[in-house]
Amino acid sequence: MARGVFPLLTEGEAMAATKRQRPVPRLPIGFADAPADLVRARREMINKIGQVYEQFGFEPLETPALEYADCLGKFLPEADQPTGGVFAFRDSDGLEQWLSLRYDLTAPLARFFAEHDRDESFPKPFRRWQVGPVWRDERPGPGRFREFIQCDFDTVGAASIAADAEVCLVLASAFDALGIAQGDYEIRVNNRKILNGILDQAGARTDEARLTTLRALDKLDRLGIEGVRHLLGKGREDETGHFTPGAGLSPDQQAVIEGFLGTTAATRGEAIAHFRTLVGDHKDGNEGVDELARIADLLDASDMGENRVKFDPSLVRGLAYYTGPVFEAVLTFNVLDETGHRRSFGSVAGGGRYDDLVMRFTGQQVPATGASIGVDRLLSALRILGRVQAEKRHGPVVVSVMDQKRLPDYQRLVNELRAAGIVAELYLGNPKKFGKQLEYADARRSPAVIIAGGDEFARGEVAIKDLRLGAELAARLHGLEDTEAYQQQIKSEAQRSVARGDVVAEVRRILARA
Repeated sequence: MARGVFPLLTEGEAMAATKRQRPVPRLPIGFADAPADLVRARREMINKIGQVYEQFGFEPLETPALEYADCLGKFLPEADQPTGGVFAFRDSDGLEQWLSLRYDLTAPLARFFAEHDRDESFPKPFRRWQVGPVWRDERPGPGRFREFIQCDFDTVGAASIAADAEVCLVLASAFDALGIAQGDYEIRVNNRKILNGILDQAGARTDEARLTTLRALDKLDRLGIEGVRHLLGKGREDETGHFTPGAGLSPDQQAVIEGFLGTTAATRGEAIAHFRTLVGDHKDGNEGVDELARIADLLDASDMGENRVKFDPSLVRGLAYYTGPVFEAVLTFNVLDETGHRRSFGSVAGGGRYDDLVMRFTGQQVPATGASIGVDRLLSALRILGRVQAEKRHGPVVVSVMDQKRLPDYQRLVNELRAAGIVAELYLGNPKKFGKQLEYADARRSPAVIIAGGDEFARGEVAIKDLRLGAELAARLHGLEDTEAYQQQIKSEAQRSVARGDVVAEVRRILARA
């Protein structure tokens, strides 16, 4: 066949070929859409959290979704191979550099601080908060997504233990601002230095053994002590057949760690005393206990009760870069899990001190501490607690179109409503069937529809239909829909004509009762 000459297709063949080429509308696995109600509820929650952050002196920062892979470290802190756990690709700049979607907001912060460290006008310590999506190329599961939103606050350049105590104060203030009762949340604190002392006593001294052990302990809430035992030993196979290699500790070594996990204390003071006994004369371990003691003093000075912040030996935080105090905020009220069993809601925030992260760029240790709130997980908790109402907002007032030739008049109506601060929109669909316009307004949860044809404009009037009142009347008169009295009552009470100049006032009256 000559170049450029193609066989002609029949109409049926062309339609079939076109149909085959149409993509199937589907979400990538591990991602989720957010409808309007969710977006608004999330925005409202983030605004309240942000106000708390700024009350403590943290300033907002935005960093791009993409970073050079070497600035992120090329892999997640809990991953073992380059580009593991991240979405990465080659840059098109000709330099063959790898770019990655950020997997958290802390690594970009370290890069930002290192870039501005020598600027004399750059405030140090640097206190920032940031909210945004992060991405992880991991196996998704129930409640576990590849894209999710974090809301962080961090202090970089402060070695003072007061910065760590402040993490507890900020998290507690954020939960208070969201209306979460003090009995429904708990902020747990531990110290990586204490854990290092326990790991040394247990004989887990290599970096690989220590990190694997920490990851295992971090899964205690989810897997229970039996699952953790497997991960401390040879490894664990989950219900899907996936095998996770263990730390390879002997039964005696595991017993030391399990004894630490079994430590219970009613007060922060008792926990400190228990920690002191457990670490013995271990230098780092005693430094960690001293730091917790100073945090306890600052919490007491801030009237932060034992019911809100407790010291917990089972708190590990599996990330390798933590160097001191670690934090986790959990919601303690019960919910039903996927298997129908009641359990506490669990963790919604976590963080810790990470004094070595910026050093990757500067070559010098830069102290830093902070925490991150999981936005969508916390929002889910607020829904369960009844702090978020799904149908909270009404939609726009809809200006219907009865006559295409009068579009400028309808546009003036919309403009007047918006100028008065009223959310309004002009109906932009096919205006031929007026019933479709009312159906559209109902679907948009509109409080009112403005109706005006040639006769109304000639009289200098418009009709306003109160959709909420109409729905209330319809419910009250259920079963009488086919009667003339029903139609008359609905029309007389839920719809009224007003002078053209009184439109804004009448709409405000309807909104006031809505």
